[in-house]
Amino acid sequence: MRIILLFSSLFISSAAFANNVDDARKTIKAFSTDLRQVLVNTMQQNGPIAAISVCNTAAPAIASQHSNSTWQISRSALKTRNPDNQPDEWLRNVLLNFEQRKLNGEPIAKIEHQTQKSDGWYFIKAITTQKACLACHGSDIAPAVSKKIATLYPNDQATDFKLGDIRGAFVVKKAD
Repeated sequence: MRIILLFSSLFISSAAFANNVDDARKTIKAFSTDLRQVLVNTMQQNGPIAAISVCNTAAPAIASQHSNSTWQISRSALKTRNPDNQPDEWLRNVLLNFEQRKLNGEPIAKIEHQTQKSDGWYFIKAITTQKACLACHGSDIAPAVSKKIATLYPNDQATDFKLGDIRGAFVVKKAD
């Protein structure tokens, strides 16, 4: 009977874990789609300087829209722009592992990590640097764009990325 209970609890745990991963991926997709749409539209209509200002206010607001009492979504990176997105030591190690996995040939789109910690269950997914990102995060940033970034983010570290680099990660936390 104990064996049956053990296997039953493992099966239920596995099913709950799979549901968590699916829900986390859906949360990331919704957040990233909304953020990308706002940034791309702003870039097309008003240019990168306006997009920086929109990103400064819209990204946290969009993250808040896709968060609730159970799920919280945020972004982090090894090289942050917004100091509120600075990783703690644990997350920094996950991000360093992501870089190693990329160096080992793993496609960025597949780089994910999930773990249970004392304060909740976490799902982290790497973000690929795309062409549109380079206007504000690349190595050849227009002087006016650099000036705006410096005004909004005086301690910016999020530059010198190349197409296909890991820009950072989406972090989804499910509270216990």
